[in-house]
Amino acid sequence: MNKEIYLEEYPKHKNMRENVKRDKNRLHFHMMPPTGWMNDPNGLCQFHGINHIYFQYTPFLAGWGTKLWGHYTTQDWIHYEEEEPFLFPDTKWDRDGVYSGSAIVKEDGIHFFYTGNVKLHDKEYDYIMNGREQNTMHLFSPDGKHITYKEMVMTNDDYPSNMSKHVRDPKVYEKDGMYYMIQGGRDEKDRGCALLFQSTNLKNWKWYDTIYPEKTFGYMWECPDLFEIDGQQIMTCCPQGVEQKGYDYQNVYQCGYFPVNFDLVNKKYEFGTFVEFDKGFDIYATQTFQDEQGRRILIGWMGIPDAEYDNDATVSYDWIHALTMPRELSFKDGKLLQKPLKEMQKLRKNEFHCALSEFTQWEPEDSCFELHIDFEEKAEKMEKVEIIEKERGQQSRSMRLQLREDVILSLKEGILRLNMGKSGRGRKERATKVEKLRNLTIFSDTSAIEIFINDGETVMTTRVYSENLKQKVTFLSKENTGSVTGYELGSFIVHHHEEV
Repeated sequence: MNKEIYLEEYPKHKNMRENVKRDKNRLHFHMMPPTGWMNDPNGLCQFHGINHIYFQYTPFLAGWGTKLWGHYTTQDWIHYEEEEPFLFPDTKWDRDGVYSGSAIVKEDGIHFFYTGNVKLHDKEYDYIMNGREQNTMHLFSPDGKHITYKEMVMTNDDYPSNMSKHVRDPKVYEKDGMYYMIQGGRDEKDRGCALLFQSTNLKNWKWYDTIYPEKTFGYMWECPDLFEIDGQQIMTCCPQGVEQKGYDYQNVYQCGYFPVNFDLVNKKYEFGTFVEFDKGFDIYATQTFQDEQGRRILIGWMGIPDAEYDNDATVSYDWIHALTMPRELSFKDGKLLQKPLKEMQKLRKNEFHCALSEFTQWEPEDSCFELHIDFEEKAEKMEKVEIIEKERGQQSRSMRLQLREDVILSLKEGILRLNMGKSGRGRKERATKVEKLRNLTIFSDTSAIEIFINDGETVMTTRVYSENLKQKVTFLSKENTGSVTGYELGSFIVHHHEEV
């Protein structure tokens, strides 16, 4: 689908745009596709004060199909413009889809890199070692909306010979005047890895090195990212094929980061322990960028491929999937912390505040709220509690919070659990160890919940599809002390094509 075909088809799908508006599950403060299918965030950047959020997009089908790059812009993270799709599969190198990629901002404009997908059908293929082209594409835009040129810079022949046909998702990292492109890969021995390419001018690229962790970690790495934050190098990726171990790696595919020490000049690479970004059901394909304030911002796809649960509740309304709230990252005491952008505070209304012992029930409008709970122990009990915790080797506090009729967040013996019923559409339980629960910040939208634990040391993200949105938040624990602050939340304001 090229731009001309898109513009010809767009007026024919007015019924889709009307149908979308009827769905009570349309989110109030998360980015969604205007119609159709959304997955990975792409090309995240800020240029001249405007934040650009591109995303994998099939506009006229709420299912898997040929991918474009959809496009939103915002200056304040509250008001959004729905722009025309930015990228189309309109060359022989990307004819079967413009797959995921990234952006790097320079003074005169934005350079984009993405994977052009070509799938062969002339005979039978396994589509792992053969039958697919994964072409690295480069384009330049002076403003993030118009394309000056688009070119192919690498094909499978430019990747190491021991790679499968799965090399994709380029992200560019600039270091000491040199450009390094990191891509995710799967080699012929089914080992996940990161490939590095090098360039002096963003146009001519050569393979530089292939990076493996000390022990094989999955058969494929998708959506890699490499950046520095608070003095620490971080490499993120989405490994496929990692088996669950206790409360780790509970999802079908993983999404997280390695603290790393990469000496790119001498090709020496040290990996720390892989840490999941999120212990919930729905996060994948995260990407980060640094905005003009110097903040490192993360956005992920609020979905996951090949899961045993689904998001099909919205398909009859001609749309599916969404992105997470943008999260600001920081690195402290060996941990990558995530917190919602401060701009989200502009959505707050109808504040309430009370002691935790007085909090019993609350019915926020359309289940859209921000709830912050600070836990504390009574001073005279602290010494006794510390002794008990040392003896038991675990968290002594228990807690039970009903977020919806069939959605329960509970803590017992140092394990925080998110349990879901029918509204989970196959989602049942996710759990994580919490040594000491100090605070919770919960953002609930019509069909999504994001839970930030202990100032964002751990996060749990899930989609949820309640039959009605007149839901009550109920605190079922009596022994806890602390404070509660809650807000109902308003909606993003989005200007759509027909309104511009």
